[in-house]
Amino acid sequence: KMRVIFVANVEVEAMDHAVALARKAGEMVREALQNERSIMCKSSSVDLVTQTDQKVEQLIVSSVKEKFPTHSFIGEESVAAGQPCVLTNNPTWIVDPVDGTTNFVHGYPFVAVSIAFAVNKELEFGVVYSCLEDKMYTARKGKGAFCNGQPLQVSDQKEINQSIIATEFGSNREPEVVDKIFSTMRNILCLPVHGMRGVGTAATNMCLVASGCVEAYYEIGIHCWDVAAGAVIVSEAGGLLMDVDGGPLDLMSRRVLAANNKTIAERIIKEIEVFKPTRDDAPMDK
Repeated sequence: KMRVIFVANVEVEAMDHAVALARKAGEMVREALQNERSIMCKSSSVDLVTQTDQKVEQLIVSSVKEKFPTHSFIGEESVAAGQPCVLTNNPTWIVDPVDGTTNFVHGYPFVAVSIAFAVNKELEFGVVYSCLEDKMYTARKGKGAFCNGQPLQVSDQKEINQSIIATEFGSNREPEVVDKIFSTMRNILCLPVHGMRGVGTAATNMCLVASGCVEAYYEIGIHCWDVAAGAVIVSEAGGLLMDVDGGPLDLMSRRVLAANNKTIAERIIKEIEVFKPTRDDAPMDK
């Protein structure tokens, strides 16, 4: 019993810390957008944006390491720098410092900071801060999902032809992959559905499912740090998560389907042209 209470306390403390960090990170993103907007147009946008990504991730990592020195870390920038992307039983923070990097470069108004926390490979809480909208999405296992403190609930729509489905084009530009992406979208549009949307950040798309304004979101080619926090928020808002082939969600598979209910999820799965990107936890080439 003592251990359960201890673990719960650590999680509450960690979650409070995550919310405070997400807010701070959001401020950094907003400042960078204001101050560096002019520079972005003049110089290579890529270097600049990674600078902000790296700054935000450094802020989060250093702060977490100081407060929780024994915890592990999976972050987009750390993995890009060559750190392995492996989820162990150790308490682990899974972080995307700037989800929606392309949006950020263009000043497109959806950029999110995504922070998830897992223990024994199970996701315990998720925090997604949509910086430019000032929306703080939070969820802790068994405790419900919230946006700026207001409870979230997925849509109760069971008719696919009354639904909005979210997805993204992804960053893979190989023609055969793009063909599959378009073929899937065509299949889903022709069901027919009310519409297809995508705000350019996986974390925010998942929060929109949790909020009840889109019925489902699917994507192939995302990463664990894009969807870990959103996964907790969706499930705590009453939604469900699975692989695009109908199996259970595998955080490292780079494939996700988040839906309001099983009826909608199963209908979408029938239309998805599945492909397999390299897993996040695939061994790195030496």
